Amino acid sequence: MSQQYVGAIDQGTTSTRFMIFDHDGREVARHQIEHEQILPAAGWVEHDPVEIWTNTQAVLQGGLETAGLGAADLAAIGITNQRETTVVWDRRTGRPYTNAIVWQDTRTDKIAAALVEDGHGETIRRKAGLPPAAYFSAGKIQWILENVDGVREDAEAGHAIFGNTDTWLIWWLTGGPGAATDTGGPWAAKGTEGLHVTDVTNAGRTMLMDLESLAWDDELIALFDIPVQMLPEIRSSSEVYGHTLIDGPLGGEVPVAGDLGDQHAALFGQACFEPGTLKNTYGTGNFLVLNTGHEIVRSDNGLLTTMGYQLGGQPPVYALEGSIAVTGSAIQWLRDQLGIISDAAETEELAGSVEDSGGVSFVPAFSGLFAPHWRPDARGAIVGLSRFNTKAHLARAALEAICHQSRDVVAAMVEDAGLELAALEAAGLKVDGGVTANALCMQIQADILGVDVSKPVVAETTCLGAAYAAGLAVGFWSGTDELAANWAEADRWRPLWDDAQREAAQAQWRKAVERSLGWIEAS
Repeated sequence: MSQQYVGAIDQGTTSTRFMIFDHDGREVARHQIEHEQILPAAGWVEHDPVEIWTNTQAVLQGGLETAGLGAADLAAIGITNQRETTVVWDRRTGRPYTNAIVWQDTRTDKIAAALVEDGHGETIRRKAGLPPAAYFSAGKIQWILENVDGVREDAEAGHAIFGNTDTWLIWWLTGGPGAATDTGGPWAAKGTEGLHVTDVTNAGRTMLMDLESLAWDDELIALFDIPVQMLPEIRSSSEVYGHTLIDGPLGGEVPVAGDLGDQHAALFGQACFEPGTLKNTYGTGNFLVLNTGHEIVRSDNGLLTTMGYQLGGQPPVYALEGSIAVTGSAIQWLRDQLGIISDAAETEELAGSVEDSGGVSFVPAFSGLFAPHWRPDARGAIVGLSRFNTKAHLARAALEAICHQSRDVVAAMVEDAGLELAALEAAGLKVDGGVTANALCMQIQADILGVDVSKPVVAETTCLGAAYAAGLAVGFWSGTDELAANWAEADRWRPLWDDAQREAAQAQWRKAVERSLGWIEAS
């Protein structure tokens, strides 16, 4: 039974997993390992790229062992990844110059602010579809060039190269340093260096790619003073980039054929192939993505104009995105910093023990507010407390915060894209990610948004989307119609609130957001 499956690596913010799917899009096996969150200073968030590569090798091997499969059983593998997280490494050795700077990291606020002050903000928005922000990769590359000894000299000499974690993993999977290695690894036998590539969805999150040409833009590169030779080749999201190595972690040559940033992969995995379809992924943060078809829709309401995906040589599909920094990680904060729960799953029972939040609002702006506000000066706030309140009210307020932030983004999307609310009500909101296991949170989302919330059978749609992209590239699936037929609903939540309840909740939330603003000096 050869090549009956497709695999996908999901290199996320808190863990790396490998999943295997059959032709019906059903999960066959998974293996997952968490990695360390390195917090060296206030606002700084880092990961060790070597740990990520080590974990990737382990999950690939563990996934195959769990399923009782080998490399010969895989038609292809795809990769989906935490976007914007920036790795710079020496192509001669494979050694990173420093830890990866994570998308949540705020150390480059001043770089972004300077671009705005110097009048470059509109250029970046027009070309890249993004506002100048610490969130994106370009400022992180600039910071490494300016603050890590030897990197600029090596970059100008062609030795130091950049990638998000997709590029880092593809480079290692397809050869690593090759014959130049001095690490003693198995890749020296191949004699050629790994592929230094990325896809349009990841390149589109750097502030360096022009959305229309899908190419690195000289003017944007010059704004950040980045040597162009650091940047990977931009490819589509679904094509054969190269093959894994016989002596690599899969133990055979398997096409590496799909590459999508995590939220784009979730859009694809949710079968949101038609303009106007919308998904929300509930992870460390929340990410709402709306398919706008082949049209680039410019936002007037603080959303990101971004790539949806590109399949081989077909025209690109664009999207609007609203990124929310802290949602699932707010639940982690209740567990790890406050200790009011010992496991994230306890939140549902605790929050469900009270009828409402008892007047408490929690704005988890730990690293500022992302879409649609874009306020780096905001910080977390818990307001409305009285002696009546308990940890159960705070837990419920945390769930409500996840849902209110999502509703703010949906409202902005409806206005930007000219959607009719009735159309959104008919289509509903497709949801995925870890928080969707919390049925109470999903019911609150339906109540606050006023539309049906629908969860698929395969909730880990980031992995599924990467697998779909890889499978399409090698003919494992015939087209998107076949993928859409695989989609099946597992749960649906319908709104129970009336309009008056919804508006009262929104009014309280807006007051709370106002009180979170201006807590630190704007950079």
